[in-house]
Amino acid sequence: MVPALAARSSAARPLRSKSKSGTWINSLSLRTCGLLRSAWQETSFELEKLQTAPECAKAERQGADGRSGLRLELTFTPGRTPQRKLEAVRKPKVAILREEGINGDREMAGAFFLAGFEPWDVTMTDLAEGRIGLEAFRGVAYCGGFSYADVLDAGKGWAGVIRFDSRIRKEFESFYARSDTFSLGVCNGCQLMSLLGWVPWQEIEVGLQPRFVCNQSGMFESRFVAARIMPSPSIFLKDMAGSVLGIWVAHGEGRFFCPDQVAVKQIEHRNLAPIRFADDNGMITEDYPSNPNGSPLGIAALCSPDGRHLAIMPHPERVFLRWQWPYWPKEWKDVEASPWLKLFQNAREWCDRNLLHADPPPRRKGK
Repeated sequence: MVPALAARSSAARPLRSKSKSGTWINSLSLRTCGLLRSAWQETSFELEKLQTAPECAKAERQGADGRSGLRLELTFTPGRTPQRKLEAVRKPKVAILREEGINGDREMAGAFFLAGFEPWDVTMTDLAEGRIGLEAFRGVAYCGGFSYADVLDAGKGWAGVIRFDSRIRKEFESFYARSDTFSLGVCNGCQLMSLLGWVPWQEIEVGLQPRFVCNQSGMFESRFVAARIMPSPSIFLKDMAGSVLGIWVAHGEGRFFCPDQVAVKQIEHRNLAPIRFADDNGMITEDYPSNPNGSPLGIAALCSPDGRHLAIMPHPERVFLRWQWPYWPKEWKDVEASPWLKLFQNAREWCDRNLLHADPPPRRKGK
């Protein structure tokens, strides 16, 4: 049965009344509002128990009434990209990589463009057929989505294309070996990078490689959550440590899993898990739904020891503009740009500081 409030309870009285001082105040107490909200949500929670892991549904139900809302924090001043970088004739090129089933390429291209890059739409077929190579690019971005519909598990089909096609494998091995390149993998791209061994470091035995597996809830999770940025070597997160930022998640297989606990300790010791899920107080959490997938230690991202490669399950490319945030703290009313834009701006600044040679023209061949 769904609990109900009597018609003659405080819920039926006017919502506002005048105080002795003449100001209008709410006549509904916080407790009454909580009861109303609980009654409204009860049916949804009962249905949720039928389609998700019962312990997750119970955890969300028990925590709902006591939630205070996201408490976000900025440790830097976000700003727009200087116009001179946006209008530069020569910009660092970034390959926005697409595979069958990828759907996050437009947002990714937009984020890099607004940070002063020249984004190129590059498909895996382009690389396989030799129509273009990666030698002209400073960065590659592995986009989110559902490559090969995730029927082989998340990212495995895409990883197989890179591992088992000799032409493509050589392109990526050469790109990774260059010291003037970077890569960003988001969602499906994050799962891919972990399977390729680009994060946290190479030469881990395949069976012990950290990866991202099915969410604890057993469900696809699409939520706006809080993420705490940790100190790390990541070039993308320079000067952002200590911030707690809102961000979208949209995945069914985002739970961090590592069979080797020694590797987990190394990841922590070397600060290679630079983004963690946080609760309403900004503290790292393993509790659902603030941690939407059940990742141990709240791990939401991995980076390489040299900082050039970042794999992240949440979507910074979906909050690089202010209006993409469903919640914007009132204390940030004078902040002119989305804080997540800095992740892409940091990559541009790194390219400017690490220019080893003039970029060759992209290689293009006819079929």
